[in-house]
Amino acid sequence: VNADGSLGEPNDVVCTGVEEKMGIHANATCSLALGGKGKCRGLLLGKEGMGMKIMFHMMNEARLDVGFQGFSLGSVAYLYALNYARERCQGKDLDNVSDPDAPHVPIICHPDVRRMLLWMKSHVEGMRSLIYFVRLCFDKMAVTTDKNQKAHYDGLIQLLTPVVKAYCSERGFEVCNLAMQVYGGYGYIKDYPIEQLLRDCRITSIYEGTNGIQAMDLLGRKLGMNNGMVFIGFLEEVQKVVVPAKDSPELNPLAIRLEASANRLGEVALHLGTKAMSSDRKLAFAFAHPFLEVMGDIIMAWMLLWRAEMASAKLAGQAKKKDIDFYDGQIKSAEFFIHSILPITMGKMKAILESSRATVDIADAAFGG
Repeated sequence: VNADGSLGEPNDVVCTGVEEKMGIHANATCSLALGGKGKCRGLLLGKEGMGMKIMFHMMNEARLDVGFQGFSLGSVAYLYALNYARERCQGKDLDNVSDPDAPHVPIICHPDVRRMLLWMKSHVEGMRSLIYFVRLCFDKMAVTTDKNQKAHYDGLIQLLTPVVKAYCSERGFEVCNLAMQVYGGYGYIKDYPIEQLLRDCRITSIYEGTNGIQAMDLLGRKLGMNNGMVFIGFLEEVQKVVVPAKDSPELNPLAIRLEASANRLGEVALHLGTKAMSSDRKLAFAFAHPFLEVMGDIIMAWMLLWRAEMASAKLAGQAKKKDIDFYDGQIKSAEFFIHSILPITMGKMKAILESSRATVDIADAAFGG
């Protein structure tokens, strides 16, 4: 566009092809050649050298949206798998496996299918609560007049944004993957919905910043915010759920396990944060993604225990008969995750603290190929 508003020669931007992607086929992305003939003009938005800072105004919202996408696809996949498991009859109940006259049962009766369904259920519920919690922080930050409270909620949002994006996109994909396993061979064909959900969900770990970038943001920028006080504020939020849960005979064992895991996370954060500020920073960032993953696990346990507290109170009060199974299911999700997933998380934290140097010390040629 000329200075007087008239149109000059066309800018040298050419679409070289529409991409054929693994998933999200309704989204017609394309490849562009900018300046192939040497006559492409770009315009600077904002001040020079401030591009990343300006971009993050958009990116932070997009990162939360992508985490929500991963969760949403996983949630739908879980519900499809649950419905299929209730309807698909195959095999006999293990208690009657030797009885030739025993009927075939819905596959939801089989222990391994129940294991997969409960893994999906607990992660979907935990992710839902994490996303709602971050949204609640936005609302509280908007309405409070207390500057300290405003800073507290803003810090939580910034700290949890890379976790929402990376953890929910990865676990959402894993839920879709397990949902396909529940379907068996049928899940692998396009006649059933899981195949598309799995393909569509895969992109969420990649776009709006790969999950490795999210982990670097968490370790390099967010962990040390306000001299680490934002992270400490996060751990204090976890304690707000742990303390009352410890007073419940039913939830006490879960609360104790979560508290121990959260305390270990604090040790791991200090360990990595110290290394990241030293000459050994490459070793620290080699464990950035494992750190994001274990932090996500701790958050899932926190959210699930919180849900279990609410459910326990309802069951002890005047819960409607039609809601009893739902509330019991919330407690079972917390039991499963804290007893079955958190021990693995503790092992991952042990590996981070040991900080094997293999990743940074291996020679490029030693990768083979």
